Amino acid sequence: MALHVQIPTKISSIEDQEEAPLYGDILEAILYHVPLLYLVPACHVSKSWNRAVSSSLLHLNRNVKPWLIVLAQTIRSPYKINARAYDPASHAWIDIHFQPSMKSISTLRSSHSTLLYMLSPSKFAFSTDPLHHTWNHVDAPLVWRTDPIVALVGHRIVVAGGTCDYEDDPLAVEIYDTRERTWGTCNSMPAILKDSAASTWLSVAVDDSKLYVTDKNTGLTYTFDPDSKTWCGPYDLCPDRTVFGAVTGFANGRFILVEAVGSAGNLKTMKVWEVNGVSLECKTLIGEMPPAMVEKLKGETDCAGTVSMSCTRDMVCLHNTWSPEELILCELVDGGCRWGSVGNAVVNDGTRMQKLVVKCSNVGLPDLHKAVQLGALKVV
Repeated sequence: MALHVQIPTKISSIEDQEEAPLYGDILEAILYHVPLLYLVPACHVSKSWNRAVSSSLLHLNRNVKPWLIVLAQTIRSPYKINARAYDPASHAWIDIHFQPSMKSISTLRSSHSTLLYMLSPSKFAFSTDPLHHTWNHVDAPLVWRTDPIVALVGHRIVVAGGTCDYEDDPLAVEIYDTRERTWGTCNSMPAILKDSAASTWLSVAVDDSKLYVTDKNTGLTYTFDPDSKTWCGPYDLCPDRTVFGAVTGFANGRFILVEAVGSAGNLKTMKVWEVNGVSLECKTLIGEMPPAMVEKLKGETDCAGTVSMSCTRDMVCLHNTWSPEELILCELVDGGCRWGSVGNAVVNDGTRMQKLVVKCSNVGLPDLHKAVQLGALKVV
């Protein structure tokens, strides 16, 4: 039975009533252990409780774990989206009700943890807030693209590769400035990426100033600086030829590389590395996936053709795109990895063939307040 997170439309004269027996440091200490999801109604008990919730988040150095956002989109018009979020603290799945409200758009995509986007020949829609209630709609890039890499670097959105067959330059790069609200062109992607210049074949990671593009099959990596509009590389992140897949991302400012060892039909293990973000030449092993988790990652297909990754803060989420029934979680703590998994509540017989997007998101209390006000959350 679904439990709705409901906030009264009018707070009664609770302040005029006798104060609750819990207050001050004791109340803050208790609220410190309450999952973020259930702090929303706690804020509306009274003014003192509202202050205690804020204090427990601000002054007790609380570590709120990132949420998982899972979206499934139908492959035919009207391309309906089913979205759920997972709160690891409460172990609860929450229905998210939102639509980009943009017609003539086919596929919902996420190239890294911050950005969701949709692209058509005439329009480009993107969202960067944690629960993706707010969408921006702008004109499409000049070059028609079907499977580009798209990344938000600072205040610029870089759109590269993934062009239609009849376009002159398959490596074309365009940049959308979110401040100026204008598109601009720049140097094309390196020629060596000509046969893999699409999000299907490239893994994308970003920090505050650069875009990192990694060939998922070889580990060959290039960087792109939107300020100077220049590419640097290549850097070989996977000299070990037993590696058949590589994905990258940033977690707490650390450049993370996850390698799939073995083959698509015989995945042996997954290794998590930290790569030197300056030279991209040295890497340190953080951890290796336990055999039980490897079996869960293989899923019902018993193989792992392509492993997708999303990460933010100290959380890394991996899933098998061929068999996404299980989401594998890797928490980067104490110099190593703490492994876990959660069943993917979005995947069922009806959604198995749909387009699936999985991402980590830094959800805060203000985001939940806004979602509740919009009537966009429902605990399931």
